Amino acid sequence: MNWPKIIAILIDNARNYSFIAGTTFLIFYVVLRKRISFKKIQLKFPESKDYRREVFYSIISIMIFTIPPVIMLLSDTIRPFTQYYPDINQHSKLYFFLAFGLMIVIHDTYFYWIHRLIHHKKLFTLFHLVHHKSTNPSPLAAYAFHPLEAIVESGIFILLLLIMPLNDYHLLVFFICSLAYNVYGHLGFELYPKGFSKHWLGKWVNTSVNHNQHHQFFKGNYGLYFTFWDRVMGTLRPDYDKYFEEVKNRQK
Repeated sequence: MNWPKIIAILIDNARNYSFIAGTTFLIFYVVLRKRISFKKIQLKFPESKDYRREVFYSIISIMIFTIPPVIMLLSDTIRPFTQYYPDINQHSKLYFFLAFGLMIVIHDTYFYWIHRLIHHKKLFTLFHLVHHKSTNPSPLAAYAFHPLEAIVESGIFILLLLIMPLNDYHLLVFFICSLAYNVYGHLGFELYPKGFSKHWLGKWVNTSVNHNQHHQFFKGNYGLYFTFWDRVMGTLRPDYDKYFEEVKNRQK
């Protein structure tokens, strides 16, 4: 096992989190704070102690998220059981691009059901309470998970590597995209336009307002990228559309 390489990848992923979450935080919570504060989903800003907690747990989670795929791919014993392929030409270009969408759909399904499971009263305190201490999340809360929850959430990398052919580019882009959308979900500001939650396409896409409601009220809105499972399973909050429009129609 190439431990120096593993450590280098861990540090690199921590830097990715720091850059994406940190830059977003700097823009919305420092540079533009006074100018756009009236557009904040929950008007009050978190306290400094909340930011410190979110950074602490997010850094730990990013490292935990990195370990499963890295060990699977660097281990000569485990790698043969995966569907990893190093040569980008081993599969068609069409599959290469379609795989990204398939990974997102599988991840959204995995996240929804795992998320609902850890909201069970017998699991919530142990697994999910740390994340829900951010009742008014900032982008720094993107991966502010208890280590046990981070281990469960990182299972998506194991699942994907076992069930579908993946290349290094798939894993890198998937990691960055999932991180970026998580940052947006915890942003505390809504970036999509007015009427988006009721649009024929937009109503199926998860938004920052949607996930912010989940943090604020603890129930409903369990999805990650989409609202599909919430709508199908009846767990979408009934006041979601109204709240979305209220946020987008605020005047300074």
